[in-house]
Amino acid sequence: MLDNKSRINLIGYSRQELKAEITKLGEKDFRTKQLWHWMYHKGETDFNKMSSLGKSLRKKLDSSYVILRPKIVTEQLSKDTTHKWLFRTEDNNEIETVFIPEEDRGALCLSSQVGCTLTCSFCHTGTQKLVRNLSAAEIIGQMMVVRDAYGEWPSNGHDRKLTNIVMMGMGEPLYNFEQVAKALKIIMDEEGISISRRRITLSTSGVVPLIERCGEELGVGLAVSLHAVRDELRDILVPINKKYPIKVLLKACRKYPGSSNARRITFEYVMLNGINDSASDAKELARLLEGIPAKINLIPFNKWPGVEYECSSHHTIKQFSEILNERGLSAPIRMPRGRDIMAACGQLKSESQAIRKYSERDKLNISVTN
Repeated sequence: MLDNKSRINLIGYSRQELKAEITKLGEKDFRTKQLWHWMYHKGETDFNKMSSLGKSLRKKLDSSYVILRPKIVTEQLSKDTTHKWLFRTEDNNEIETVFIPEEDRGALCLSSQVGCTLTCSFCHTGTQKLVRNLSAAEIIGQMMVVRDAYGEWPSNGHDRKLTNIVMMGMGEPLYNFEQVAKALKIIMDEEGISISRRRITLSTSGVVPLIERCGEELGVGLAVSLHAVRDELRDILVPINKKYPIKVLLKACRKYPGSSNARRITFEYVMLNGINDSASDAKELARLLEGIPAKINLIPFNKWPGVEYECSSHHTIKQFSEILNERGLSAPIRMPRGRDIMAACGQLKSESQAIRKYSERDKLNISVTN
């Protein structure tokens, strides 16, 4: 059997990159579309089963290329059916991915970095230093494993449960914009995985210079981790606020391409007991968001080992929601999912550590977007 390490993994390749490889093999352009269809629409990993490709091409592909998924280290299933995977990358780093199924749909939470660039004080991932950015292949690969697990390729002939993508896992997606954008464009391609941009949401803690570009190039839904209404508090909860304070962040949100009453920006607000959950906080939040097509997701804080924050009481969260509702804002309370397997919002963390310096490429990605 051929060694995978000696072959090129085609997952994560764009149409143009795939075409270049097909050309190298001396094949016609139409083979690119066929291979794309097998990889991204049917989810096939064995070149020999790609029946529409000629035998000679299948042999050439098998000798030089491979279609690899991330390696599964562990799987956990919550009592509420939330499903979490720990994956190991080729360089022995680890990432977590979570699928949250509903009765007729489901959201897949993808990671974009090993660790995180940021250090949000209430977030478990934020306690893990950034090791590196994930590649487009590693981002797409997370989704492909979940599709494998739930048998959601078209050949299985049943409706999808995996209907939505949220870039809300480990890492800050906008600090890995190039690879995240590449992955999402492949995921949205109508002849491949084919998930509509209207079913994709990218969450950011507020990397202001890239918010507009995200809207223009990707057109996906935007979620903003706000969590406070005063700069002095947000500086502690979400330290990137020191660079891009609330006023600057909300100005970028007002200009986000494609936002409207039909497609509102989601503002995520974790409820911390005695910290950001007063009636005056709710009223100020409504004032700050005036004029922005907005929905506020109120997130009961999910505990993790060593954290000192506590979750606000149910009564306090309900009262906070009602104040926002009275001012014309939708403010649903998010039901915690996967707490028993540390899969809930803010609980993800892997064991990888930043034991080496960033590669020059990672340095460049961070300096360009910083």
